[in-house]
Amino acid sequence: MTDYEPLDNIAIPLATASPLPRLALPFHAEREKLFNELHTRPFPVLEQGARLSQLALLHGGRPATEEYRHIEALCARYAIVPPAAGAFVYYLDFGGFELRWERHTEFSTWTFIHRADGPAPFAHTALSLLPPEWLAALPGEVISGLHVEIHAMPAEAPTANTLRPLFEGQRLISSWVIDRKARLWTAYRLHSDGMGRVLVLNAGLNPCQLGRLARRLLELETYRMMVLLAFPLARAIAPSIAEMDHELAGINERINAIRGLDDERRLLDQLSALAARIEHLRSDTNFRFSAARAYYELVQARLVNLRESEEPGLQTFNEFLPRRLTPAYRTCEAVAGQLDSLSKRIDRASDLLRARVDLTLEAQNQDLLQSMNQRGQLQLQLQQAVEGLSVVAISYYLVGLVKYMAGSLEDMGWLQHPALVVGLSVPICIVLVWRGVHRLRRGLMG
Repeated sequence: MTDYEPLDNIAIPLATASPLPRLALPFHAEREKLFNELHTRPFPVLEQGARLSQLALLHGGRPATEEYRHIEALCARYAIVPPAAGAFVYYLDFGGFELRWERHTEFSTWTFIHRADGPAPFAHTALSLLPPEWLAALPGEVISGLHVEIHAMPAEAPTANTLRPLFEGQRLISSWVIDRKARLWTAYRLHSDGMGRVLVLNAGLNPCQLGRLARRLLELETYRMMVLLAFPLARAIAPSIAEMDHELAGINERINAIRGLDDERRLLDQLSALAARIEHLRSDTNFRFSAARAYYELVQARLVNLRESEEPGLQTFNEFLPRRLTPAYRTCEAVAGQLDSLSKRIDRASDLLRARVDLTLEAQNQDLLQSMNQRGQLQLQLQQAVEGLSVVAISYYLVGLVKYMAGSLEDMGWLQHPALVVGLSVPICIVLVWRGVHRLRRGLMG
C-alpha cells in the first residue's frame, strides 16, 4: 500500500517517481555547468568536537596543476586514490581527517577537518595530523590561517578569564550568534603557531547549521585579510598622489600666465606626462582596489549573517572588525578616489589648454589668411599693371608692323598717305591686343 501525505487537500505519493526522459530542447552548452555552480562549494556538515584548520594561500596566478600535484602527493602518502585532474574544488576523506581544497581568483583555501572529542580546545589542531614537510611545500604564500574548534556548551557558561589561557592570555572578543544558539570566542590575534583561533560553544545548532557557521567564520577571516591587501599599496602610493596633485595645481596656476603658443605647448606636454603617470598608477592599482571593495562587501555580508547578540562587557565581531577594518578600507577608497579625481582634473586642464591652443592657432590662421589676402590683392594689382604694360608693348610692336607695311605699300604706289593709316591703326591695335589678353586670362582662370 502506498503512503500519502495531505498537502492542500491533495494526496501526494511518497514513493520515488521514475525518472522522466530528457526533453529534446535546445539547451545552452553551459546551462548544466552554470546550474550546478550553486552546488560546487557546499558547506561541511560538522558535529560537536570538530576541529577545523584553514590556510588561504595566494597562488599568484600560477596554474592549478601545481596545487593538484601537491594533492596527489598527499594522496600517495596515505594510499588514497587521487581525484580526476581539471577541477577547481576537491573534497577528500583521508580517514583521520578531511581535506577541502577550493581555488578562487586570487587565492586557494586548504581546509582540514578533524574529529576529536578528548583533548582540550587547541591542544591539537587538524594541521598536526599532516606531514610538516608537506605543509611547508604548499604552493603559494599564506595570507590567512585560522583554527576553528566546535565544542558543546558546558553546563556552567565559561567566562573570559577561564577561556583566556586557550588564547595565550590575549584579550577576548565574544558574542552569541544565530539567535543565541552558539557562543563565539576569539582574540583576533596571531598565536604562537602563526594562526588565529575561534572557539565555538554550541548550545543548540544542528550539524548543518554548525557547518554554515564554521564556513562563515573561515570566510570572514580570509576576506578581511584580502581587504587589507590593498592597504599597504594605498599607503605606498599616497605620497606620489599628493606630489602629482601639487604639480597639477602648479600647472593650473601657470595657465593664466601663458604668453604664447610655446608656453601652451610646454604646459600641454607636462599635463600629458602627468596624465600618463596617473593612468599607470590606475592600471597598477585598479584591480587591487576593486577587489578590496568586493571583499569588504563580503565581510559585511558575513557579519550580518552571524546575527550576533551582545554579551555585556565584551566586544562583538560587528563592533571589533568594522572599527579596525573600515578605516583601512576607507583609506583605500580615498586613494582610489584621489586617483580618479586627479585623472578628471587633468582631463579638464588638458581640455582648457587645448582650447587655448586652438584659439591661438585660429588667430594665427586668421592673420595668415589676412596676409595671404593682402598678398593676393598685391599680386592682382601687379598682374593688372603687367597686363597694361603688356598691352602697350604688344600694341607698340603691332603698330610698328603696320608702319612697315604702310611704308612698303607707299613705295609700291598702292598707298598715298601711310602716316594716316598708321595713326588710325593705333587705337585698333590697342583694342585688339587688350581683348586678346583679356580672353587669354579668362581662359587660364576658367
